Amino acid sequence: MYPMLRSGIDTIVVECYKGKLKKYDVPLYKKNGKYILHRVIRVLPDSYVMRGDNCFQEEYGILESQILGILTGFYRKNRYISVENRIYKSYVRVWCLLYPLRKCI
Repeated sequence: MYPMLRSGIDTIVVECYKGKLKKYDVPLYKKNGKYILHRVIRVLPDSYVMRGDNCFQEEYGILESQILGILTGFYRKNRYISVENRIYKSYVRVWCLLYPLRKCI
C-alpha cells in the first residue's frame, strides 16, 4: 500500500469486519495463501475489485469469505491516523483520481 503505508515504518490497525465493504475501504484478505492489503476500487454484486495504491493491475473476484478484517487506521511516528480523518480521506480520493495519470508517468 505504498506510498500511503510504508513497510517497516508504519504500524497498521486492522479490525474484524462484518458487512459490505465500500469503495476506498482497505480490507485485509487472503488470496492463494497470501495475506493482502489492497484498496477496494469497485464493489460488484457478488465480489470486489481491488488494487494496491502503487499497483496498476486490478484484482477481480475477491469474495466476502476472503475478507479477514479492515484497516481502521495506522501509526506513523507514534501518531495515530484514522481512516476517518479528513486529510486521509482527501489523500485517498486524490490518489485514486490520479490513477490514470500515474500510468502515463
